[in-house]
Amino acid sequence: MPGLTRSRLGWTRPEDWERTEQKPSRSWAGQEWPDGIFRLPVVAVPSDLLVAVPAAPSDLPVALWGLPVTSPPRGVPTAALAAAQVTSEDQEVPEHKPVELRCAAFRSSSGSARIEWKFQRGSSLALIYYGGELTEPYRDRVQFSPTSIRFGSVTREDSGKYICEVVGDGSHIAKSEVNLIVQVPPGKPLAQGVPGLASPGAPLPVSLSHVSTPPTFRWYKDGTELPQDPKSSPAFRNSSYSLDPRTGELVFEPVGGWDTGDYHCEASNNVGSPQKSDVFRMEASEVNVGGIVAAVVLLLLVLGLAAFGVWFAHRRGYFSKKTDAGGKKVIYSQPSQRSEGEFKQTSSFLV
Repeated sequence: MPGLTRSRLGWTRPEDWERTEQKPSRSWAGQEWPDGIFRLPVVAVPSDLLVAVPAAPSDLPVALWGLPVTSPPRGVPTAALAAAQVTSEDQEVPEHKPVELRCAAFRSSSGSARIEWKFQRGSSLALIYYGGELTEPYRDRVQFSPTSIRFGSVTREDSGKYICEVVGDGSHIAKSEVNLIVQVPPGKPLAQGVPGLASPGAPLPVSLSHVSTPPTFRWYKDGTELPQDPKSSPAFRNSSYSLDPRTGELVFEPVGGWDTGDYHCEASNNVGSPQKSDVFRMEASEVNVGGIVAAVVLLLLVLGLAAFGVWFAHRRGYFSKKTDAGGKKVIYSQPSQRSEGEFKQTSSFLV
């Protein structure tokens, strides 16, 4: 068409463009001209406003993000889609309660827009709404509308990121994300006590089933809460331990006789009532380190003296084999054949 120029937004007239030396941020840039880069006068709008395209006459079709619309007179809003940006928000809901997740990327209905909902948890990604219908796992649980999806009841497995994408003619338009946190009350904690005599540095661990809302742990001895710093309380000033309220681990180092007592832990978060573990008894006794060292040294001395006595007796020959005279060995040699006239005693005694 004479006098018209093809741009990303449709057919516009060159005289409706203005010259700029630098491409602005968040604006719709046009094609390059020999003397610079041109853009439409109305370029950047907040995400909550509607876009007006004043360049084209009312009888010419324009395309906004690939969606065919008819441009009305100047200053009249035409588009109902959010700006092409990603929005994110957190949403918390108690378990087994309904929840509605809003698609912030879509302001109102648009005939050519395609909406997709996805669920992301960790590295896995699942489709919720695709191709104009709900997928099988969500068909009986979710209600769809162009601006939101609604769960009749959520479980802890529904915690994760929900992504709404608005697409037009294969081009990405906008995306919004909702991070859903399903609040789950803590279960009964399992405190693992040390049977019999507690050893120094032995931890008292706590195990708890998975909850999306992390709990805080407290420990109690004989019904009295243990402070995180034992030196801050006169009742526990003689104790020496470390307590982690996030994991519930309690470690005594060293353990003393005053640590003997009945213990239990308690888990709580902002959902439901606190849960207590079973009470168990921990027996601890004083350890006489000096007495143990003295006993070990004494034992080593006794063993050393015994070894020296054995060595000394061996050097003196007290362990040599002795035989008396009656036990001497006698060796007889056979007499040699001589004449009868000669006689010599040829037997000899060898000891």
